[in-house]
Amino acid sequence: MDAETPNTDEPEVEEPKAGQLNLPQAFLLLATDDKDGEPELPAYILRTTVAGAILAELDVLGAVGLQGKRVRATGPAPQTDFQHQLELIRHKSRPHTPKRWVSMLEGRAEVQRVYEGMASLGIVDHVGEKHLGLFKSVRYPEKDHAPEAAIRHKIKAALEGKPSDARTTALIALLQAAGLLGKLFPAADLTRARELARDYWPSRAVVDELRMIRLAEEEAAMLTDPVRARHPE
Repeated sequence: MDAETPNTDEPEVEEPKAGQLNLPQAFLLLATDDKDGEPELPAYILRTTVAGAILAELDVLGAVGLQGKRVRATGPAPQTDFQHQLELIRHKSRPHTPKRWVSMLEGRAEVQRVYEGMASLGIVDHVGEKHLGLFKSVRYPEKDHAPEAAIRHKIKAALEGKPSDARTTALIALLQAAGLLGKLFPAADLTRARELARDYWPSRAVVDELRMIRLAEEEAAMLTDPVRARHPE
């Protein structure tokens, strides 16, 4: 239906804005193909970066922070979609490093929960493909482009040297950790991105965890086929 023609059959819904999205939602929105609803990153990168984005969201809210080398709850519990993760951190008798929390929080179910949250806001569609009567796969094509356009505008402005708020800076750092920033903004000065993301502990934890996953995959490949692992095609 044409955007200028009001729908008189349904109640008017307020248009989502960039500020309404939490960091895991904003990351997944940018990391998903608008049309086919498929992620543009391997599943392990998606899961790991979403876990880092959860830590970043709690950090931006002032709920957690890095004290020494450990993540600790730092303030009163705010309203957040990640109350369960916050309570885990708050009540952990022995605080963990950021990388350890990323490895503990990552998972397919959490990624799907974040997608479903955006579907409930009307930003993406839930499209399920059935096989033998069961859902074999689910895709999330974009339904409303306005939130992504607003996010992209803020990131582009920050990369061009304009002032960047904490949420935008965190998102830039996460996109860079996932290897997606240069693909989304090929003309951007990545030197500026590195300046904005420097020493940001949630994204650094993502980078460290991804490095460990890749090393484990390489070691597994060496064990199964040492010749091919040394000389990949």
